[in-house]
Amino acid sequence: MKKINAIKLCPALKNYIWGGDRLIKKYGKITDMKTCSESWELSFHPDGMTRVSDGRTLSEALSPEQLGENCKSFPYFPVLVKLIDAKQDLSVQVHPSDEYALANGLGYGKTEMWYVVDTEPGACLYIGFRKELSDDEIKDVIADETLPEYLNKVEVKPGDAYLIPAGTVHAIGKGCLICEIQQNSNITYRLYDYGRKDKNGNKRELHIEQALSVIDKNSKAQKSKNFETDDGEILFATKYFTAYKLKVNGERVIKADKGSFRCLTCVSGAGVTDGEKICAGDSYYLPAGSDEYGISGDMTLIVTAVRKYAVGIDLGGTFIKGGIADDLGNIIISDKVKTEAEKGDKAVAKNIADLCASLLDASGMTAEDVCGVGMGVPGMIDSANGEVVYSNNLKWSHFKISDDVKKRCKLDVRITNDANAAALGEAMFGEGKGCKNTVMLTLGTGVGGGLVLDGKLYEGNASAGAELGHMAIIKGGVTCTCGRRGCLEAYASATALIRDTKRALQQHPDSKMSEAGEINGATAFRYKDVDGYAKAVVDAYIGYLAAGIVDIANVFRPEKVILGGGISAEKEGLTAPLQKLVDEDIFGGDMGPAVKITTAKLGNRAGILGAAALVFERSL
Repeated sequence: MKKINAIKLCPALKNYIWGGDRLIKKYGKITDMKTCSESWELSFHPDGMTRVSDGRTLSEALSPEQLGENCKSFPYFPVLVKLIDAKQDLSVQVHPSDEYALANGLGYGKTEMWYVVDTEPGACLYIGFRKELSDDEIKDVIADETLPEYLNKVEVKPGDAYLIPAGTVHAIGKGCLICEIQQNSNITYRLYDYGRKDKNGNKRELHIEQALSVIDKNSKAQKSKNFETDDGEILFATKYFTAYKLKVNGERVIKADKGSFRCLTCVSGAGVTDGEKICAGDSYYLPAGSDEYGISGDMTLIVTAVRKYAVGIDLGGTFIKGGIADDLGNIIISDKVKTEAEKGDKAVAKNIADLCASLLDASGMTAEDVCGVGMGVPGMIDSANGEVVYSNNLKWSHFKISDDVKKRCKLDVRITNDANAAALGEAMFGEGKGCKNTVMLTLGTGVGGGLVLDGKLYEGNASAGAELGHMAIIKGGVTCTCGRRGCLEAYASATALIRDTKRALQQHPDSKMSEAGEINGATAFRYKDVDGYAKAVVDAYIGYLAAGIVDIANVFRPEKVILGGGISAEKEGLTAPLQKLVDEDIFGGDMGPAVKITTAKLGNRAGILGAAALVFERSL
């Protein structure tokens, strides 16, 4: 897609009886109005559409591709960004949930986030009740004009941020200037308005019955978690929007990927974005998929995007590792718990579900904010039916783990073999990012692997995967753990390398490797430049591995073969000689497509990210 310049947004300006003049005097909004309550910076909503410099609305100026793939999950553009200046207290109000709004023909509900840009002395927000009240008690305190006394009053300062889920009673207090990111909805039910009157002298309408029908009385203030990513600190992540705080001090680059646009709202300082001046109060739109943009200056930006999230579970024999990842490969939070396989499959499923719940709680997200749970599980996996057919590590046979975990955590669940998950993680977010076809070989106790072909994980018949370590490279060779002779695993695993190193030491006691003490997979590599016997071990090992890689490359024609596992720590000491041998022996030589031999980037994150990638179901 051809790069499109950053688009300066021309907001829709609103004036209500509670508004001030800071948006005009301090943040540069141009209007004939003396006061300006709200500036709708990024809006597709018919009540106030943002425009571009030539007067077109954003819906007219932007194509679906420039909104991003993630926006296609919604019936209309899911987010609205505002600047709000409260000279007086706003009404006490509540917004409905999606469930209520859809059931009543109102479209979608409204969850919102407040970032505090500026405050006057004593500024506060009201979020939720400070004590439980019945419906009748709420009506009573509205009637006697004491409702604000029963709300949770939060004193605030610039830089604070709070999430206001649908159903939460709330109000912005006087003296606050807020950057609000919300669902694309304008449904508001007023509970209390301080007896204020409109321009015609009539008291403004209240919506008490509607409000009581949607209030979540247990909802409380939720402060930002500030998870670090390349786009900045995530303030809040929801299914409708992700809000980042990005501090710019100097020069940097920001990219609007194919998944989502970026909206940059400058809340303090000044700088340049894509060659255009940006000041406090300005917003720019970076179209999805339109390359990188240079930004520079000394400023704070609130960045809005629409991201997808999934829970990734890496199930091991000792620990269950889990995390919540976005569709860019950021793990925003992670944790681990003991597997406790000895307690049985149901106990492990409960531990997985409990870990999912704990991760959601710690991130401030709900089950609705994630697309589902992906799991990498050791053993023979029937991914279509969510079943562990057999797992030696876990001592399981024919356990439908997907169904069990789904019942417990109320989320869709997908599973695959753990080696497949690692391969998918590297292909989507690691060394294979941007490639359509990759092969991953894990050089550990055995030789595992996985294939991503034409952007999709290849699982094969009955989800059995690709046993790349059990292809024969030497007829009648060393007996493999699988019972067959001459398998790649019998020559190219870390186990095989250690075996051959020890054999060399037995045959050549004068080898400098005798100084090493305990022998491991790195020993021969450490001594290969000073000891001929070590060099012979390494050369033989690389020759065996190259023979296997050439066969794999000839069959699948990947852009990259990615090496993981302990031996991959040798980096160029392993890949450089491998590349030379593969280039010499591959079918067609330099006349055919190049196959790059490289090492994995993600380390122990590959399992979590690959499991999450199962859920995203997006081609590379």
